[in-house]
Amino acid sequence: MKAIQRKIIHIDMDAFYASVEQRDFPELRGQPLAVGGSPDGRGVVATASYEARKFGVRSAMSSRQALQLCPQLLFRHPRFDVYKEVSQKVRAIFYRYTDLVEPLSLDEAFLDVSEDKLGIGSAIEIAKAIRSAIKEELDLTASAGISVNKFIAKIASDYNKPDGLTFIGPSKVISFLENLPIERFFGVGKVTAQKMKGMGIHKGLDLKLVSEFDLTRKFGKSGKFFFNMVRGEDYRPVKPNRISKSIGIEDTFSVDIKDRKDMLEELNTLCHKLEKRLKVKTKQGRTVTLKLRFSDFSQITRSKTTSYYFDMGDEIFKQVVDLFDKIEVEDRRVRLLGVTLSNFYDVDLEKIESKQLYLF
Repeated sequence: MKAIQRKIIHIDMDAFYASVEQRDFPELRGQPLAVGGSPDGRGVVATASYEARKFGVRSAMSSRQALQLCPQLLFRHPRFDVYKEVSQKVRAIFYRYTDLVEPLSLDEAFLDVSEDKLGIGSAIEIAKAIRSAIKEELDLTASAGISVNKFIAKIASDYNKPDGLTFIGPSKVISFLENLPIERFFGVGKVTAQKMKGMGIHKGLDLKLVSEFDLTRKFGKSGKFFFNMVRGEDYRPVKPNRISKSIGIEDTFSVDIKDRKDMLEELNTLCHKLEKRLKVKTKQGRTVTLKLRFSDFSQITRSKTTSYYFDMGDEIFKQVVDLFDKIEVEDRRVRLLGVTLSNFYDVDLEKIESKQLYLF
C-alpha cells in the first residue's frame, strides 16, 4: 500500500480525573490522590494523580493494593458528570482547528490537521496552541504526540508525560521505533512484553528482525499488527464519527452483597440508569451482557441476544434476570455488578450496508 502522509496529533489529558479534582479542590493539590476506590480497601482506582504514581499506584489497581503502596493515599468519589462537561470543553478547543477529531475516551483524541481550519500549516504549532488553550481556559495540562499516523502519534503522546509534547517526523520514525523499548509499544501489555523478552525481543529493532510468519505463529492475529507497527505502517484515517459498539454501567459496592434479593434490586437500578444513557445516545440494542465480580476478585460474564431491539430499563432488566437466574450465587459475596447493551441498530445497519456494497 502506498504510504499516506498525514499530520496527526494525539492529545492525552494528564491524569484527567485526578487533575480535575485537584483543580477544583485546592487542598488536594500536591497530594497523592486516587479517583475511585475507597480508604477501606474496597473498589478499584480509576485514575491516580502523578503524586500517587510515584508510589506505584495505577489505574485498575485495587484500593487495597494502592494503600499498601501508598498508606497516605487520598480517595475521591468520581464525578463523571463534571469530567464529561470538561471533556466537551476540551473537544471544543480541538474543533477550532479541525473537524477531523476522533475521541477515544473522555480524556484523549486523535486530530488530523493535514488541512487545518486556520491555515496554520504546522502540526507542532497547532498542538502548542491547543495545549496552551487547555491550560489557560481550563487550568489543566495535556500531553501531545505528533507524527505521520495514529499509531506513532499515540506512542509519542505518552513519551514525555506529563505536560509534554513529542514530535516524530517522517525522517525519524524508523530510528525512533527501532530504539523504543518493547513495553512502550502501544498494544504490547505486560504479558506480551514478557513473552517477547523471552524470545530475545527487547526493543523495536529486535522485533523488526522477526518474520511476519513467526510473529503470527507466536501471537496469532496480533502478529501481523506487531510486524506492521515496528515499521511505522498505519494507514487508518482519523474517523470523526466513531460508532459506539456498546454502552454499559457498573457499580462496585462498599460492602459486598450476599443476598440474592439485594443483587436483583441493584441490577434493576443499574438497568434503569443504563436506559437513561441509551436515551441520550439514541441507541437501541439486541445483546445484554451481565457482569459479576465476587469478593475473591473472580469474575464471570453472561450474554443474551434477542431478535429485536430495545432500550427500556424494564426490558433490559427482564433479560438480565434471565441471565442472573442461571448463575449460582449462593454463599458467594458480590462486590461488583455491571450491565451492558450492544449490537446496536445503527452498527448492525452499517454491517448490512457494507456487505451490500460487495453485491453490486
